[in-house]
Amino acid sequence: MIYLLSITGLALLVIGANFLVKHSSLIAAALGIPPLIIGLTIVAFGTSAPELAVGINASLSGNSSIVIGNVVGSNVFNVLFILGVAALISPLKVSEQLVRIDVPFIICLSILILFFSLDGAISRLEGIGLITLLICYIVFLIYQSKKTSSNDDEEVSEEKPSWLLNIIFTIIGLALLVYGSGLFVDNLILIAKKFNISNEIIGLTVVAIGTSMPEVVTSIVATLKGKVDIAVGNVIGSNIFNILAVLGFSCAVNPDGCIIPASVQNFDIPVMIAVSICCLPIFFSGNRINRAEGFFFMLCYIAYTVYLIMSASHHEKLSQLSSTMLYFVIPISLSGILISVYREVKNRKAVDSK
Repeated sequence: MIYLLSITGLALLVIGANFLVKHSSLIAAALGIPPLIIGLTIVAFGTSAPELAVGINASLSGNSSIVIGNVVGSNVFNVLFILGVAALISPLKVSEQLVRIDVPFIICLSILILFFSLDGAISRLEGIGLITLLICYIVFLIYQSKKTSSNDDEEVSEEKPSWLLNIIFTIIGLALLVYGSGLFVDNLILIAKKFNISNEIIGLTVVAIGTSMPEVVTSIVATLKGKVDIAVGNVIGSNIFNILAVLGFSCAVNPDGCIIPASVQNFDIPVMIAVSICCLPIFFSGNRINRAEGFFFMLCYIAYTVYLIMSASHHEKLSQLSSTMLYFVIPISLSGILISVYREVKNRKAVDSK
């Protein structure tokens, strides 16, 4: 029964997120909010709504270790798995703004989370600080949108149901998210206890993947339709909202903030930082993510997941895997990235000289 309830909760999360994104976007469009802002704020926030609902629910129910695992796991999954799959379908174009502004911003936020976690928890005050940064980011996006023309932006939707229906479906979406998150988290905790799996591992894998399903669907569909910029923007925007909104509000609603397990602080948050940093040179090289880089992202996520499972089960081959990753895989990967960056810089200089 607990497996069935977990699947039901996950389904309600995805359905609720879809309702929220679609109908809140229609309301925003009717109010005259620029499509660019709709995509970077409402859509990104909407696809991160499952993480927000799960995070707040877990924080209030005393399972705050799931919160940080959910955020970190979702951010790693979003970049490595979603962009990896999308790039395998079709090479992804990366806008110059992502390279210059949004990715460096994510790197700074990830480092900030590591700094906040040094005392073993992210306090309510630090959570409020993240919410403040969220507000500043939204204000910046609004200011940025006024400087750029929105003539080439895509329409949010051709459907224009009544105001009343839009409001009703938005409320239904929120209700499904809240109820679905309760089912999902509560039953996953029961499953974890049944198999003696820690909350942070569940948060970093199953919960993170489950609550990232809206991002998966949005990015893959966008790629299949040829709207590759939406696929990348959705992932980057969702990662920013995961840190600022999900972690911020989850810590703010709990007087004690959110506990950061030592394993997450020492391994998973640094992995999130490393993934964010890797995005910068990969995005910079040709302003695109090609299929080879997408395949590389996928392999990295598989290795990360295998490591988590082996670590949780104290597998005897864990030390061998760690040594292989540290002395062979990571150096080779970094060398490949640096070579790509060198070639891109050389090509740009050659173009400028002409």
